[in-house]
Amino acid sequence: MNSPNGVSMDNLRVGKKQDGRACKSVELGKEIIFYVNGKPTQAYQGETIHAALICAGYRQFRKSKTNQPRGVFCGMGVCYECLVTIDNGPQRQACVTLVEEGMEVQIDAG
Repeated sequence: MNSPNGVSMDNLRVGKKQDGRACKSVELGKEIIFYVNGKPTQAYQGETIHAALICAGYRQFRKSKTNQPRGVFCGMGVCYECLVTIDNGPQRQACVTLVEEGMEVQIDAG
């Protein structure tokens, strides 16, 4: 499909792999394994925990004080909806924290 100025929009689209990660125009880092509630999970160096969790199929990261599901809302470190426990430490924002090899992430996936 061409835009009015003749530029093909197809060249601007990002293709998708089966696991939901971009496979065109994006260079992935080294494949790593981290753990979500004890389960080995694939990620790539340079991804945020948020991106790795979403690509692995997780949408709910925690529950609110009123037991409502919470996940990513802003994706830029402003809202604190994506808090996860990392390596048994204090909760941190998944959207601004890079995933690391062997990292243990605890979420309340309901």
